[in-house]
Amino acid sequence: MARRRDPDETQGFDALQAAQDDGPDPLLDPALVASRRRFARRQRARRWLAWKPALAVVLVVGLIVGGVWLVYFSSYLSVHGVEVTGVEQLDAAEVERAAAVPTGEPLATVDLDRIRTRVEALAPVRSADVTRQWPDTVLVTVVERVPVAVVTISGQLRGLDDQGVVFRDFAQAPPDLPRIETAADTGSEALREGALVIAALPGDLAAKVDHVDVRTIDAISLELRDGREVVWGSADEPDLKAKVLAQLLGAVEAQRYDVSVPGQPTSR
Repeated sequence: MARRRDPDETQGFDALQAAQDDGPDPLLDPALVASRRRFARRQRARRWLAWKPALAVVLVVGLIVGGVWLVYFSSYLSVHGVEVTGVEQLDAAEVERAAAVPTGEPLATVDLDRIRTRVEALAPVRSADVTRQWPDTVLVTVVERVPVAVVTISGQLRGLDDQGVVFRDFAQAPPDLPRIETAADTGSEALREGALVIAALPGDLAAKVDHVDVRTIDAISLELRDGREVVWGSADEPDLKAKVLAQLLGAVEAQRYDVSVPGQPTSR
C-alpha cells in the first residue's frame, strides 16, 4: 500500500522541483563559492594578525618564567659536583674540602668569590679561579706556588716562593733549590726580599749559589758554592746587579764582590 506524503514534505518537494525547473542554484556557483572562501581566509588572517602580538607576549612571558624556574628553582641546574684542576702538590680532595661548595643549591646563585677566597687561603695556592660549568658543576682551577728556595724555620726545612711566602715542608733540601740562611729574629719582609733576589738570578748564576744570607731587607748576601761571597744589599735593581756580578766573576779573581751599588761595584 502506498505511503501517504506529509503535507510539509509535499510542499518541500514541490519547492525543490520548482527550483530545479527554474535553473541552477546560485549558491552553488563556483565563482561565488571561491569568492566566499577567499573572504573567509581574509577574515581568519585578520583575526590571526589581531591575536598575534598577544600570543607573542604570552609566549615570551612563558619562556621567561620557565627560564627563571629552571635556573633558580629547579633541581636540573643545581650543583651536583666539583672539579679541581691544576693541582700537583695539593690533593684535589683537600681543595674540594676547602672550597666547601654548597651542593644542591642552584648553580646560578653559588657565590664564586667566597669559594675562591677559601681556596686561596690554602698556603700552597698562589691563586684560584672559580667558574660555573653548566649544567651542574663548579670548576676550581688552581695555580700553585713554586718554591724558589728553602729556609730553616724552628728547625724545620720550609719552601718559599718568589713572594717570600712559606708554604710547604721538605724532609731534605732539594739539590736544585738554594737555601736562605737567616737569624731567628729576621722578619717576613726580609725573607720576601731574599726570595725576590733568588727569583731574579739567571739560571747560570743561580747554579753557583750555595745559599743566600738574609739579615735585614738591606743586608742580603750570596754565598757561592766555591766559597766566595757577594754583597748584594737590598732587592732593588736585581737585573742590573746580576749583570754586573756576572761580568765581575768572569773578569776579576776575588774572594768578595760587592754589587750593592751596581754603578760602583767593588771586589777584594
